[in-house]
Amino acid sequence: MSVTALFVDSTTIESQVAEARQAVAARTEISRVVLTACGGSYAVMQPIEYLFGTKAKTLESLALNAAEFTSRASSRVDAGTLVILCSHSGTTPETVEAARHARARGALTVAFTFDPSSPLAEAAEYVVAYQHGEGKSEAHVGPALILRLVAGILDDREQAGIGTAIDEAVAQLPVLTENARAAYREDADAWGYASRRDPLIYTMAAGSNYGSAYSFAICLLQEMQWVHSAAIHAGEYFHGPFEITEEDVPFIALLGLDETRPVEQRAVDFVTKHSKRVLVIDAESFGLDSVASEVRGIFAHLLFNVVLRAYADALADHRGHPLSVRRYMWRMEY
Repeated sequence: MSVTALFVDSTTIESQVAEARQAVAARTEISRVVLTACGGSYAVMQPIEYLFGTKAKTLESLALNAAEFTSRASSRVDAGTLVILCSHSGTTPETVEAARHARARGALTVAFTFDPSSPLAEAAEYVVAYQHGEGKSEAHVGPALILRLVAGILDDREQAGIGTAIDEAVAQLPVLTENARAAYREDADAWGYASRRDPLIYTMAAGSNYGSAYSFAICLLQEMQWVHSAAIHAGEYFHGPFEITEEDVPFIALLGLDETRPVEQRAVDFVTKHSKRVLVIDAESFGLDSVASEVRGIFAHLLFNVVLRAYADALADHRGHPLSVRRYMWRMEY
C-alpha cells in the first residue's frame, strides 16, 4: 500500500491528538505510564520518559521494549495504566501484541503509526495516524505529536504548564528543520566522505538526547549501513567505555540543552582530548531562540533527529549503500 494512500490530513491528526488527551483526562485512576515500542520507535519514547521524569510529580513512567513489556506481564499493568505505543508501519508484531496485552489487562492504550488501518491501529483504543513521506509536515510526524500529547497530559495531571510552549515550538518545526538541514549539509557531506570506510562509529549523549544517539547507532549505522556501533550514555562513559578511546576511534557526541548538558560536556571534553575523530553536534547551533526557554531542552531532540539523518544520508551516499538496503530485515522469517 502506498504512503500517499495513507496520508492523513492535519485536521484529522489534531482531532486524534485531542481525543486521546481527553480520554486520558477522563481516566482519573491513571497513576502510571508505559511507553513501549521497538527499534527506532522505542528510541522516540526515551526522551518522553525523560520529560515525565523531570515534570511529573505523581505519575510514574517507564520506557520499555515492547517484547519485554509483554513478557514481563507485570501485575501493575491495569486500569490505572496508560500505555503509549508506536510502530511506524503499525505492523511490528511485538508492539501489536503489547497493545493487545495492555488492553486485556484493562490499561488505556494510545498508538502512534502512519497507517490508520494497520494491525496496531486496530489493536489500540486510540490512534494518532501521523504523516510520513512526500508532502509531510514536520509538525505532524510521530515524535513531535507524541511530545505534544504527553505535554498536554502533564498539563492536565501535573499542572506542568508546558503544553502551549510545546505546541508553539512544534508549529515552527517546518522552518526549523529546513534551516537545520541547510546549515549542516556541507558538514554532513564532509563527514560522510571522511567516515565512508570506518567499520565502527560510537555515539554518545545523555538525558533527552540519548534516544537520538541510540537510534542513530542501532538503526542508521547498524541496521541501515552495517557499521558497527554502540550508543554510550555520556554519564556512563567514565565507568568503562572511555577505556576504548584512542586517537583514531570515531565518535559522534551530542551536546543538548536540557539539565544533563554538563554530563554530556564532561564526556565531550575528555573524548575530544583523546581522539581526533570526534564529531560534536551542539544544539546551541540549532537556532532555537524562538522556542520558549522552558521547553528548549526537551524540544532539541527533534532537531537532533533531523540533523543526524542528514549525516546518515551523506554517509550512505559516500559508501554507496542506500539506507533502504537490508540483509535480513523484511527478507526472511525471524
